[in-house]
Amino acid sequence: MDTPFLYGRIAENENFTNRKSETEFLEKNFRGLINTIIISPRRWGKTSLVHKVAKLVSKENKDIIVCQVDIFNCRTEEEFYTVFANSLLKSTTTIWEEFVSGVKKYLGRLAPVVSISDATQTYELSFGIDFKDSRLSYDEILDLPQVIANDTKKKIVVCIDEFQNINEYEEPLAFQRKLRSHWQKHTSVCYCLYGSKRHMLLNIFNNYGMPFYKFGDILFLSKIERGEWVSFISRRFSSTGKKISDELSGLIADKMKNHPYYTQQLSQQVWFRTPDSGCTQKNVEEAFNSLIDQLSLLFANIIDTLTPKQINFLLAVADGVSNFSSKEVLTKYKLGTSANIKNLRKATLEKDQITFEIPGNTMEKWEVISGGKAELTEEIGTFSISVPIPERDSIDTILKLTFAEPIVWEGCKGRENDVYGLADGLKEE
Repeated sequence: MDTPFLYGRIAENENFTNRKSETEFLEKNFRGLINTIIISPRRWGKTSLVHKVAKLVSKENKDIIVCQVDIFNCRTEEEFYTVFANSLLKSTTTIWEEFVSGVKKYLGRLAPVVSISDATQTYELSFGIDFKDSRLSYDEILDLPQVIANDTKKKIVVCIDEFQNINEYEEPLAFQRKLRSHWQKHTSVCYCLYGSKRHMLLNIFNNYGMPFYKFGDILFLSKIERGEWVSFISRRFSSTGKKISDELSGLIADKMKNHPYYTQQLSQQVWFRTPDSGCTQKNVEEAFNSLIDQLSLLFANIIDTLTPKQINFLLAVADGVSNFSSKEVLTKYKLGTSANIKNLRKATLEKDQITFEIPGNTMEKWEVISGGKAELTEEIGTFSISVPIPERDSIDTILKLTFAEPIVWEGCKGRENDVYGLADGLKEE
């Protein structure tokens, strides 16, 4: 009997858990050719979400082609172009002959080389030139989606996974400008860009000075709610003839704090231990302890990469601390001075294997309605807004801030401070 719980791979069909509102949102954007940025920690299911919506849209509308590109292993611009072109041509062709024909038709000037693997019957293209030797080479590849769309009279959705990796290229800012200058001109193509490093992606898409500022809608994936996990776990147990109570399904979700990957993993371990008579709390506890033992080496390796202060900082986060600059917190967790907090936060976020939620509300997006060109910087539990003097308008600067949850306004600090907020105050919509 196959296990009813899936993790570490793309979840499809009955293995896909909820995400109803996110699915509807992304499907609407794909159909309307609206650029979308998806941000979530690793293993929260963003790739499965994109894959599901891609299948839905492609099945229901034959005039839309969805191309999925994974640039996780791309470390240079040249590698990006090759993977980008391969993925696009494979998505828009169905057989080997069409692929080869497409390569010749669209990329013939770039001296492409097409090879096929006898063992796997897969085919790939590469390029026999140095991209730096041809000024037009990257232009042709970056415009390839629009060219194919025009040629086929279809709409194309290009989805790029681990998009933040472009920051590792030799000249990341110049490359971003290059991408934006081409993609913003495409009329029959939209782009879905997603990744797992929140701080890097926010810098790319939410920083006024960056090329991709306001490129599209930003979707933050949240954890799946406990109630959804309860019904999902119970349903998957039932589908295999095994029984589990809602209480124990909830206990599984609680122990994993609703984390999609680990909730599925623990559910599988519990399912293995559940007899025909039904699941017991003992089964859950045994599975949980066994899973912790399995992951202990992984956790130990992660801890080994951290400094003592970084470990203490994460302990404070786990304890629900929000005011990290207070003397009491600094002393209790041995964090040093308040000046250390920003560096500790940055260092822990930049470690690829470490993700955590900042306690309290989160800002989903912000935009300038009128006035000067504002800059916004997020810290832990706080954010700073500034309008550089050279950029100030004669009228007031008005910003719209969108939060994940209802806000509790406690005033602000600064020269333009009053009991309600900055200047003329805060208006809640």
